[in-house]
Amino acid sequence: MANRRRFGIVAAALLALPATLAPQAQAAVPLHAGLGGPRDYGTDCLSPNDDGSSAAIDITSAFPSGLRFFTGTHTQVFVNTNGNITFSGAEPIYTPNAFPVASRPMIAAYWADVDLRPQDDGDCRGLASYTGERGDGACQSPTHNGAWWKLQPGQMTISWDLVGYYSCNLDHVMDFQMILTAVEASGCGAGEGDFDVEFRFNRCEWTTGDASGGSSGFGGTAAQVGFDAGNLTDFVQIPGSMTADINNIVCNDSNVGEPGRWVFQIRGGTVVCPDSGEACDTGQQGVCGLGRTSCVGAGTECRAVVTPTDESCNALDDDCDGTIDEDAPCDNGGICDNGVCLGACNEVSCPGIDEACVDVTCEAGFRCVAGECVDACAGITCPAGTDCRAGRCVESCAGFSCDECSVCVRGVCEARCSGDSCGAGNTCLPNGRCISDSCAAVTCEPGFFCEDGACVDACAGAVCPEGETCVGGQCVDESAPPPPPPPDDGDDDGGDDGIDLDGDGTADPAGGSGDSDDAAADGGDAACSCRSSGQGASTAALALVLLGAALLRRRR
Repeated sequence: MANRRRFGIVAAALLALPATLAPQAQAAVPLHAGLGGPRDYGTDCLSPNDDGSSAAIDITSAFPSGLRFFTGTHTQVFVNTNGNITFSGAEPIYTPNAFPVASRPMIAAYWADVDLRPQDDGDCRGLASYTGERGDGACQSPTHNGAWWKLQPGQMTISWDLVGYYSCNLDHVMDFQMILTAVEASGCGAGEGDFDVEFRFNRCEWTTGDASGGSSGFGGTAAQVGFDAGNLTDFVQIPGSMTADINNIVCNDSNVGEPGRWVFQIRGGTVVCPDSGEACDTGQQGVCGLGRTSCVGAGTECRAVVTPTDESCNALDDDCDGTIDEDAPCDNGGICDNGVCLGACNEVSCPGIDEACVDVTCEAGFRCVAGECVDACAGITCPAGTDCRAGRCVESCAGFSCDECSVCVRGVCEARCSGDSCGAGNTCLPNGRCISDSCAAVTCEPGFFCEDGACVDACAGAVCPEGETCVGGQCVDESAPPPPPPPDDGDDDGGDDGIDLDGDGTADPAGGSGDSDDAAADGGDAACSCRSSGQGASTAALALVLLGAALLRRRR
């Protein structure tokens, strides 16, 4: 059993977040039941304990070939009181360590200081007696505050049933589950020993035990959620692990669109790219700093969602060189200032300069208007099948890839469909996407997509960025020739040729990040060149030179 350092509890409690201020997540998804036993979660459970574990559990009845996890294939697991399972031995550590750690391979549904000691009349029965228990004694069938498991062919379910936190606190409880499911070998990259992991969270009311610096279930070192190879190198964790908000994150968020439910694929021993499509910072300048994570091997890298282009007068660093609107063209030779071509100059100045933005630096994808940084996509509604990124309409899945078992849908990697997995009224296409039956046999012209069995113009309702117009389902420069028809993608994807929709037969929501009521003032009079004549010409020219020098100071 782990040696607890109790002397730090009082001092840590003084610094902890008061329970009255601590956020508590509401009920999310129900736990899987129907597994037998008094709580319907199986007939095997941990005996009352603090920091204990089960004996080694032989899992070959459920997984004859074992489970391949990082560098090893395992035929046994240990169910640990503190919200995790391990493969090479029991894990008594009650305060979670930041991944990666060297102790042993671990899958942590909610690694925190769970306390399974029973209470009698509100008191922790035998405060010390159960601290030394290993947890592998006879199951005492608790009506709550228990850890159960069930093995059946192809699956193991572990349930932490309304569990409290150290020391014998049940004023807040966690109710969560881990489900391991075997995956049959297939041409989609699945092999022997591969499996899926599902975390389900029903109640999420505490983050920290008293001996981990917590008070009333919060503060101190909060829970860790994820996967660790135990080799000091490889790990995957849910973002927000070990922060004060982790209980809300696991109950209210999801990586599969269902709050409280998290699903991960383990293929070839590694966790398959769970974070594709998340916003990230590429470290580049200008609009090129806006990125999304993309699958690369078993991990991700941050890739820019747009590439450098010639500068336009739009208050953005389009060419990603660190300077906004330099050399941006204006009609009749005018000068661009913060996305606006200046009006006629007089002998003293050029009116219209946005002085409030001279020293303002905005993050990637934002522009300065009247001294405030606003979303560059405000007021833009992109054509169906495209999204607004950094003030441009680009294909939703442009620039990043998915693993061989997934397909890009609206900029997110989702599992490829197969067989009847799309559900009633839908068909699984060869490209791995689902499409409604009404559109499965419909072929639309380029620039159109199928909705409810009819071809719809992708430009309908589109509001393109300043200076662009929608042609053939794309926002293009008003002065540019029409884009050529897109090539046949060979996907036989029903009625969306030329439009990168998700194939479900329903138009995607319009791609603008903002709404039309928040349109940024990123344009001006098209005929706004600075002109002067007669004796004021030299003065006005000097004003233009000084203005140009001032504009060069404005860096992204």
